[in-house]
Amino acid sequence: MAYQQRQKVLFKHCDPAGIVFFPRYFEMMNDMVEAFFDSALHHPFEELHQSAAVPTAQIETRFAHPSRHGDQLDLALTIVRLGQSSASYRMTAHCDSMLRFETKATLVHVNKHGKPTPWPDDLRDKLSEYEVQDGA
Repeated sequence: MAYQQRQKVLFKHCDPAGIVFFPRYFEMMNDMVEAFFDSALHHPFEELHQSAAVPTAQIETRFAHPSRHGDQLDLALTIVRLGQSSASYRMTAHCDSMLRFETKATLVHVNKHGKPTPWPDDLRDKLSEYEVQDGA
């Protein structure tokens, strides 16, 4: 199952030519992950970060086509590997049927001291609901 969300490309995302400045895509990706933890997993960052965190340990992104101010991006996130204390996800963004970017990243669940620690059972169970085979 994929977690999905729509993101309008705003003026703040764009360079003077009206095209998304690629670092802003990384902000959109992080916003999507935060929304996923809040809306889908019911573990909002403002609560999770009181005793733990989920920093990104690795990310690889391909920018397929440019996006412009006003475009409506349909983002989708799936978990492609769920480890003991990490989770790898795939995220795509399309406008209509055109791929704009795709990214694969790994989050690591860490305690308040920054040491990797196993996912709490309830969070692991919710993450597993969004797990699919890599490439699906």
